[in-house]
Amino acid sequence: MILALSLLALLLVAVTMGLSFAHALEFPGKLRLDEKTYRAVQAIYYPGFTIGGLIGEFGSMLVLSALLFLLSPGTPRFWWVAGTLGLMVGVHAIYWVVTHPVNSHWLKGTDLDGVSSMFFGWFASPDATWTHMRNVWEWSHVARAIVSFLGFLSMTLSIAR
Repeated sequence: MILALSLLALLLVAVTMGLSFAHALEFPGKLRLDEKTYRAVQAIYYPGFTIGGLIGEFGSMLVLSALLFLLSPGTPRFWWVAGTLGLMVGVHAIYWVVTHPVNSHWLKGTDLDGVSSMFFGWFASPDATWTHMRNVWEWSHVARAIVSFLGFLSMTLSIAR
């Protein structure tokens, strides 16, 4: 049971890392786009990345929490899993504190309904230039890629031990 949960946690952390790296790898190319093109390209990502983020981020935090409950406290494996959970909480926090306010700002004029309206309506950011908002958004994904990579390494080490 512990091995199965560990492998599931590794997979979910990898999903989170993969999505964050995808955004980070787009950064250099997206810097060449003018505002109109950037905003058009940006809007195509929301559905897929939202679903993937929910599965990877929430799933990994849930599975890692369950795994911690089953592991003996104080063992090396416990601490590697605890470290992974802390890093995944960090990835999620970066989203809510840095990335999400920019998403909310950009989607202010978009006609959204249901859950999308509620989700993107939270934490609306103050007005700023689009280049500043672009840079904040893009760099937040670079930070998320780094932190999720560290989480992936931590979870891998918890299994390898």
